[in-house]
Amino acid sequence: MIAVSTTVTTRIRQGLPRIPNGAPWPPVTETETTHVPPAAPVVAAAAAAPEPAAAPAAPAAPEAPVAAAAPEVAAPAPAQVAVSQELRRGLPRVPGGEPWPPATVSAPAAPVTPVAAVAEEAPAAVAAPAAAAPAAPATPAAAAAPAVETVTEEVTLRRGLPRVAGGAPWPEVATAAVTTTRAVEKQPEPVVEPVAAAAAPAAAPAAPGAAAPVAPVAPQKTAGVEKPKSHAAPKPEAKRYGRFTLVQWLLGAGALVPLGVIVMFIARWFLGSDTGSAFVERYPGAAPMPESAPVGVPAWLAWSHFLNVFLMVLIIRSGLQIRGERRPPAYFTARSGRGGKISLTIWFHQALDLLWVINGAVFFVLLFATGQWMRIVPTSWEVFPNALSAGIQYLSFDWPTENGWVHYNGLQELAYFVTVFIAAPLAIITGLRMSSIWPKNNQKLNALYPAEIARAVHFPVMLYFVVFIFMHVLLVFLTGALRNLNHMFAARGSVDPDVYAGDWTGLIVLLVAIAVTAGAWFAARPLLISPVAGLFGEVTTR
Repeated sequence: MIAVSTTVTTRIRQGLPRIPNGAPWPPVTETETTHVPPAAPVVAAAAAAPEPAAAPAAPAAPEAPVAAAAPEVAAPAPAQVAVSQELRRGLPRVPGGEPWPPATVSAPAAPVTPVAAVAEEAPAAVAAPAAAAPAAPATPAAAAAPAVETVTEEVTLRRGLPRVAGGAPWPEVATAAVTTTRAVEKQPEPVVEPVAAAAAPAAAPAAPGAAAPVAPVAPQKTAGVEKPKSHAAPKPEAKRYGRFTLVQWLLGAGALVPLGVIVMFIARWFLGSDTGSAFVERYPGAAPMPESAPVGVPAWLAWSHFLNVFLMVLIIRSGLQIRGERRPPAYFTARSGRGGKISLTIWFHQALDLLWVINGAVFFVLLFATGQWMRIVPTSWEVFPNALSAGIQYLSFDWPTENGWVHYNGLQELAYFVTVFIAAPLAIITGLRMSSIWPKNNQKLNALYPAEIARAVHFPVMLYFVVFIFMHVLLVFLTGALRNLNHMFAARGSVDPDVYAGDWTGLIVLLVAIAVTAGAWFAARPLLISPVAGLFGEVTTR
């Protein structure tokens, strides 16, 4: 019988790692498998036996021919790992080839057992091939690998039909050793330290078919590789108010101070020039009004002004809360079921909107019924140059001469007109489109008035109200606080601006209004809003 040695190199597909942050498993790029049939002396001994080679026999005394074939027995390698498993061989990979996989035969037939005794007497003869096993010609991928690990697996083969008539079942032995060379790259990992397998010293070969002991693996530090330093946890991102953080907003506001100083000097320079003086003399700031225009601020206007401020502050608060709310504290469902389930914050916002609209409707009716509209509606084109003149005087910090009890200057008149007749209707129309009472199932209305347009307009309108309130309050206190507060909150004033110059009534009313508004600001909590909302529907936590 002729012994034929076949070497087949295949690539193994790598999968997920066995340990966290480890390399893909198996960490090999190539596997070298050698198939060696039994040696000729062993075959001769098996053929001379009266019984089939598959039947195991008692071990015999060592013979010289067997000892000579001992170096061809399975070559143990460093870091041996014995694995017993069923290896089923299938069709060949190439026409006329051997069944796949071509496993390597490491032990002779069962009747020839003196191999172990020979290995015990001459361990050096067996260890020499084992030491030379990793020195096989390496492929380019294996040569580039920084470390090589050799694994020997004892595999039980499935025996099938004989290859020749009257022969023994194939393969002729029940065990085989498959030597796999693995190239493992030693790379530092951020969490798990590199682990090196401790090579076990050469032990006495086990009996044929027995599993080799598994070498203990102990973690150790790879030479030349430092343990990666642990990175500190990233700092949490600062809370943003809109697009910017609080620090960025403060820095932006601080940058406006030097800009304002520059603008003030430019305005003063213009007013000190001949052109500026002539412009202010022609347009002092207050545009002429119709002769039938009323004088003074009635009591209903003062009360409407207070309610408008009170509701507007709470509307802005709840609107900002809706934009930043991730998980509503409670939900509201109307008894009629119309509008579906909405968050309690949205219900509170819409309830405030309704009260604000009612107050505005009363204000509109009384505004045109009493003729007060002529104080805030421009009736002449001269309002625009007068508004420019008043703006330049404000920027120069040389306040224009005014008496709000009689009439407003051009800049005030335009600002009140835009607020009452443009910003307020826009807020109502866009808020109605986004409210729960809008018929969302009406496809025609939704196509004519998309919700995206309403959202794109509603928020800038709210920002306009914030800027208007800020500038309005600032100028009230800078241009004569007591006189202006008497007009707005106490409805007290005269054609002579110095009559109520020292009257504190308006300031006291303002402080009461601020206290009431602040109390409502802090009281607007789900604990107090829920009972009120429960009068109009059902309040649930889900």
